[in-house]
Amino acid sequence: MKMQIKNMEQRLNILTLVLVLIFAALISRLGYLQLVKGHEYQRLAEGNRTRNVNVVAPRGDFYDRNGVLMVTSRPGFSVSILPGNKAVSQVVVTKTAAILGMDAQEINDRLAKSKSSFEPVRLKIDVGQDIVAKIEEMKAELPGVVVEVLPVRSYTHNKLGVHMFGYVSEISEAELASLGNQGYRAADLIGQSGLERRYDRQLKGSDGGSQIEVDVAGRMVQVLAKKDPVPGNNLVLTIDYRLQKAAEDALDEQLRYLQTQTRHKKAQAGAVVVMNPKTGEILAMVSRPAFDPNHFIGGISTKNWKAINENPFHPMDNRAIAGEYPPGSTFKIVTGVAALDLKKVTAEELIFDSGQHWLVPKVNAAGEALGWINFHQALSMSDNVYFYELGNRLGIDALERYARLFGLGSFTGIDLPGESDGLVANRAYKEKVFKEDWYLAETFDAAIGQGFHLATPLQMAVLMSEIANGGIRWRPHVVGKILSAKGEVISVTKPEEMGRVEISPATLKLVRDGLRGVSEAGGTGAGVFANFPVAVAGKTGTAENPHGDDHGLFVAYGPFNDPRITVAVIIEQGGYGSTSAGPIARKILETAFNLKPPTTEAVRKPLPGTAL
Repeated sequence: MKMQIKNMEQRLNILTLVLVLIFAALISRLGYLQLVKGHEYQRLAEGNRTRNVNVVAPRGDFYDRNGVLMVTSRPGFSVSILPGNKAVSQVVVTKTAAILGMDAQEINDRLAKSKSSFEPVRLKIDVGQDIVAKIEEMKAELPGVVVEVLPVRSYTHNKLGVHMFGYVSEISEAELASLGNQGYRAADLIGQSGLERRYDRQLKGSDGGSQIEVDVAGRMVQVLAKKDPVPGNNLVLTIDYRLQKAAEDALDEQLRYLQTQTRHKKAQAGAVVVMNPKTGEILAMVSRPAFDPNHFIGGISTKNWKAINENPFHPMDNRAIAGEYPPGSTFKIVTGVAALDLKKVTAEELIFDSGQHWLVPKVNAAGEALGWINFHQALSMSDNVYFYELGNRLGIDALERYARLFGLGSFTGIDLPGESDGLVANRAYKEKVFKEDWYLAETFDAAIGQGFHLATPLQMAVLMSEIANGGIRWRPHVVGKILSAKGEVISVTKPEEMGRVEISPATLKLVRDGLRGVSEAGGTGAGVFANFPVAVAGKTGTAENPHGDDHGLFVAYGPFNDPRITVAVIIEQGGYGSTSAGPIARKILETAFNLKPPTTEAVRKPLPGTAL
């Protein structure tokens, strides 16, 4: 009996020990879950009922120098999916794709790349009311599909200023990989060209967000917390809307005229640069053909992309800063300055023009023989034979040196991406590329802006500005100042000297007087500026083009005694500069000097924190 009792006690002790161990394990596990893993499980539990919704900050606006709104943001509808903690149904994906006109696989790819199951995956931005209506009608069949109101870029004046302003589109995978640590997210809009690209970080702003509570179907119940987005900074440009509009209208009108009323049917491209010679401020910049940047906002259509991509004149190229052309007779300004300053010619010396040069049979334009002429006559009438002889006396090395002093062959440093540096004719270039020696005939070509020389319209505007202001090369710039969304001044662009041509007062006066003679009786631009009430200086140019008709150029500044504006115009395959590019320069100067009322008046919007 005692033995049985003892056995029972042993069994009871063992059972007690087992129970104690079990309870100890349970208490230990409970303590581990609460004390060690409690925060993690609380987060997961919260994630089952809450979502973090990103609130996109509006990009900063663009204003012209007088407060005219050029580029802004507007509210637009965007469609997103809130994935949740389980895979989105393929039925939902298929139906959503059909509504949005997307491929279902594209939606699956975006969902697969999402880094968080609680973040909305944006599918399409700036959708129309018809799509919003369809999604609302099928809301019960599309759990997790939401319509958000997001800021959408709006280019108020459509094509106006497009190459300068640039455009935005959805960030690419490559861009996201390199910029993801700088606050960029999938489906963000990012600047692709122009000012939108150059100042993207300043324009982007800081996104906000909302924490919302959702039900089991993923529908929003309430907003738990909210952080307001901070809009991007605003750009106040140096551009004058009136001049920009006048330049674009004049260029478009002249291109239509050349195509329909002359033999220059291929005159379908050109560029204009208008700047302040005293500061480097760009007052207008135009490139043609152009495109509408609004087409890129919600994803460009196949039709619109085809129209751009198949245009042989490349509408997306900014010819004003990236187009490289022989400067033609506008380069005679450089040749003239070099010859006068180096005492290779005097103002009074007469050089005989028989129609061609006596050393190399290089002929005059149109075969004209002007006889004995001096410097003033040669520059105002753009005589080739005279400048061939100046090239002969100077030599290519001196021509190269003075061209570089004026800034040709190098970047101007403008605050826009995609600038070209052009080319100055020189011995080293020919030896490197063609493995040949330099010939006198090529020096003659260089002296009148032909041959190997290449320059952008912006470089020619800078060159003309240097003559207007006495030899200072200012850095061209488009942004005058940057303001916060509240109107606080963040930065101001001050004139920056990039170089200086030491031109003697006597040489400067001779060159300026010769350029003034271009628009007077007997000058190559007299027909364009007949009866013009403001004295201006100018220079025509006709650049040889091996692929078609000659390019026409015209550069000018005025008023002559107090230059406040410089204009450079080029018309591709437009023929003589006096008849193709000159009329455009005149119309721009008419607007600049208030000689002609504007055709349209833009709405001025007060800058943030200011009153106009």
